Amino acid sequence: MIQKFRQYGFLGIIRMMINVLRTKLTFSQARIIRFPIDIRGKKFIQISEGFTTGVGCRIEAYPVDHQSKTLFIGKDFQMNDYVHITAMESVKIGNNVLLASKIYISDCAHGSYSGDKYDSHPYSAPDKRPLYSKPVSIEDNVWLGEFVSVLPGVTIGKGTIVGANSVVSKSLPPYVIAVGTPAKPIKQFNFTTNNWEKV
Repeated sequence: MIQKFRQYGFLGIIRMMINVLRTKLTFSQARIIRFPIDIRGKKFIQISEGFTTGVGCRIEAYPVDHQSKTLFIGKDFQMNDYVHITAMESVKIGNNVLLASKIYISDCAHGSYSGDKYDSHPYSAPDKRPLYSKPVSIEDNVWLGEFVSVLPGVTIGKGTIVGANSVVSKSLPPYVIAVGTPAKPIKQFNFTTNNWEKV
């Protein structure tokens, strides 16, 4: 307990106790939610044991059919401050996933821009364009660095690390370190040598 007082201070401990109480009233299986938090469409969100957040996070689920769960978060998930996750069709996040701060994850966007007959016209107001979605999957043991954006239709494979400020617009294989815009693998884990090696 003395170590906790040194780490958080007296007011920090009081704030933590209040957060723990509010957590159990919000999501009983969560470890700790640091308030304030913005939760929209709670009944369409499924979280697992060990759910942990920083402050100022926003998680939302707006299923097209207004019935199905669309956001699934695995065990021992941790996200830091000011993370925004939105799910319209399906966002699945695995076990032991760690998110740094100021991350954006979404399976949807205002309009389609894929180069086909469904493309949104630039004369239309962005907020009036039909919502477009593709499922997102973030597998077990993934770690996303500060300011990462994960866009619709992406899968991030097991054990992958995405470096700060990267934009994941295409799927990433398991066990790589990826950086950039768009994020591309620069290292891959070699299970024979137990080292991260340049790609």
